[in-house]
Amino acid sequence: MRNLLHKSFHALVTQIAQSGVCSRFHSIDARLARWLLLTQDRAGSRELHATQESIARMLGERRSSVTASASAFLKQSMIGYRRGRIEILDRRRLRAASCPRNGIIKRQHDSFLS
Repeated sequence: MRNLLHKSFHALVTQIAQSGVCSRFHSIDARLARWLLLTQDRAGSRELHATQESIARMLGERRSSVTASASAFLKQSMIGYRRGRIEILDRRRLRAASCPRNGIIKRQHDSFLS
């Protein structure tokens, strides 16, 4: 039990630290791509249920910024979007658009689950 709590705490601290760095140094496009990938990993589904307003709050951005980034991803066929439903269409390209720290957070999360 102690080992599980330690791994959980370490994964959480790593995610918080990496998210802080990402928020400070990366574009809205990179942060949105990272958020979409991490959320899909946690949900285990190609389709996510979230509004642009709720995503904007989570990213600390204006809704208009999230709308512009999501529209660009939509035009590039990386995501599908309609009324609060986002479908991940191209993980590889989203991963390329996301900040490089996404891999660090994913590896930490995966090691916690193993």
